[in-house]
Amino acid sequence: MQQQYEGYKDLADSLKSASALLNLERKSQLHQDIITICNHLVNPSFRIAVFGPFNHGKSTLLNAMLGNRTLPIDLIPTTGAAITVSYGSDVRTRIMLVDGTEIYRSGTEVLQQFAILDGNRQMRKDVASVEVFCPHPFLETGVEFLDLPGTNDRDEQDNLIREQLLSADLVIQLLDARKLMTLGERENLRDWLLDRGIKTVIFVANFINLLEPDEQKQVQNRLRFVAESFRAELPPGFSNLYRVDALPALRARLKGDVAAANSSGLAAFETALQNIVGILQPDRGSVRLPRVQAIASQIQYSLKAKIDPIAIEIKSFDEKENSKIEIKRKAADLIYKGFTTSVGELRDWLVLPKLLTKYQADAAVALAENNFKDWQTNTFKKDLTQLQFAVIKWLYQAYEFFQEERPQDLIIPFPSEPQVILPSKPSNTDDLSEPGSIAVGGGIGWLLGGPVGAAVVGSISYLLNKNIQKQDDQLAKESYHQEVAKLCITAIEDYLSGFSSQGLSILAEYEQQAEKVICFEVSQEPLEVTKKRESLQQLQNGFNQLLRELEKVKISSNHQPYKEIPKPNNTNRKYSPQPERVQTYPKKDIGVKQQQENTAKNTQTRVKSVSPPPPKVSPSPRKEEVEAKFRDWELNEEIARMKAEMRSPKACRQTSPGSQTNKQQNTTQSNKAPNQPKTQTEKDKITRAYSILGLQANASLAEVKQAYRTLVKKWHPDLFVNQPQMLKQAQEKMHLVNEAYTILSDK
Repeated sequence: MQQQYEGYKDLADSLKSASALLNLERKSQLHQDIITICNHLVNPSFRIAVFGPFNHGKSTLLNAMLGNRTLPIDLIPTTGAAITVSYGSDVRTRIMLVDGTEIYRSGTEVLQQFAILDGNRQMRKDVASVEVFCPHPFLETGVEFLDLPGTNDRDEQDNLIREQLLSADLVIQLLDARKLMTLGERENLRDWLLDRGIKTVIFVANFINLLEPDEQKQVQNRLRFVAESFRAELPPGFSNLYRVDALPALRARLKGDVAAANSSGLAAFETALQNIVGILQPDRGSVRLPRVQAIASQIQYSLKAKIDPIAIEIKSFDEKENSKIEIKRKAADLIYKGFTTSVGELRDWLVLPKLLTKYQADAAVALAENNFKDWQTNTFKKDLTQLQFAVIKWLYQAYEFFQEERPQDLIIPFPSEPQVILPSKPSNTDDLSEPGSIAVGGGIGWLLGGPVGAAVVGSISYLLNKNIQKQDDQLAKESYHQEVAKLCITAIEDYLSGFSSQGLSILAEYEQQAEKVICFEVSQEPLEVTKKRESLQQLQNGFNQLLRELEKVKISSNHQPYKEIPKPNNTNRKYSPQPERVQTYPKKDIGVKQQQENTAKNTQTRVKSVSPPPPKVSPSPRKEEVEAKFRDWELNEEIARMKAEMRSPKACRQTSPGSQTNKQQNTTQSNKAPNQPKTQTEKDKITRAYSILGLQANASLAEVKQAYRTLVKKWHPDLFVNQPQMLKQAQEKMHLVNEAYTILSDK
């Protein structure tokens, strides 16, 4: 038996823990009920409580069953404490005081001092428990009686009785046949017991022997109606109403008069009681657990009343913070994407083969014409500044958005101006008078002057743009102006090589510094919120633990366990976007490589004649460049939108089930076709706009935007700068596309 109730220890502990989370007043009814039911769960004995109004013969009935005057009886209400009667080898009494003092005496005389009402009919305040041990065979089976004070005397006594009834496996309600309960009293008692899951109740009618014979039958019928209306849950075949004349029964037992004991109804009642206990005792869980369900339900509702408001508050806070963080994260990712794209373009531009291809010819000519400074300022620096600004603007956007470390400007200095040492002039040249003349900072064409200078400029373009076949070095001698041109080309190559090396190094360092700018710190949540989160977690854990223990003993519940709220990550509070780095170095360009090889060959090969340089043609921009510009525009638009969201109160507004629905409705509305115009002229304009974009009428705004992007990438005029006829057509097409997009997007 003991082992069975050790299994309920976890349930009792869970009930106590949940009660502690509620911070109940010690004198509150719920707190007292929880303590009582927890002690009852782990009590190995089968407890039978006897209660009723004062002077109804409760103690007399128990003394008759025990066969002696163990408990105090008198004509006035005497029992002032709940007295537990358990098995013992001899009669003795143990009294525990509130201060922990234990009083242990042989016999029961000490009850007169501690267990009866005083002269003012008050219970003693210093008594915690009273227990009497008695050598009775029924008690030896693991049964204990609980003699309760009389009801209807004082409220304090009534509260004590009701508290003790929760710890009883079987309740014996004594009725006075001379004064039956009123309908209101019966209903109050029934409701109170049933609300607490106390359904194993037996009614014992006393004092029927004091009535006239004709009254006895009438009273017994009324008593039967009272008992049947209660709907007690006893084993099948047993009545919940018995007649026992308590005082005659006690006298018969004290005299050993078996016949008198039988006529008093005591023997029949004892037999029925022992059989009922024999059935209920092995399965005490079926008696005790319904009472746990009633108490647990109160605890769960009380816990939910504390949990739900805190959970709503924490959820609202998390949603606001997560909304802010998500907007910042998206902004950081977009800015980082734009930054890495711009850095990749600048790095691609700084690669030496690209610099040589794009600038070596013009720079060498400018050097020969004494225009190197103007070329460096108006062409080279202008291109560099544009690429630098494209990189820096992303960091300033990040600084404006996140207010982290202030970005530094990206400064890539230019190398010193090239210096060229002229070779010794040929003996048959009339235009130069002194060998070894030096031109510093360019201006060779100006220094040489005349047809020789012009030939140098022409040779530069010729050497860099014409692929000369290998010829025997011994067949002809290299002309003087080609030798000077080679020197200019070599000087510019050295200049661009130094610039490329230094620029790539500075850019790599600048990219590392940018990680301190494109990031944001996730602020620690307020201490007040952290404490509420911890309190919420404790409450939810207690609630869920109680649910698990109830489920183990097959007690149903109308509640679902709470899901644990994720704890905020306090270890890494800084967010820095780190997407996979895309290799931005260009692949080996076969054309560029071949051109470099040809250039090297040209500078080492004898040339028979010099052809005039080919006319300069502006290179046609690649489709990828147009798409890159369009992509930058889209990124800027997206970041601007997120900034507006951050400043808008809606970004921090609490998300509720209704707001999610509104969001879906807004999304649906945004994808619907624009509202229909009023006039026929407006209708014709919109129909024509849809046709220009290649869309069906009433296409969604998202489809309009996608069609516009596609047409811009296809007809952007920059794609046709070297095709005059197509350029004009592209300009006209883009005018129509822009006009159509404006009409449809403004609806």
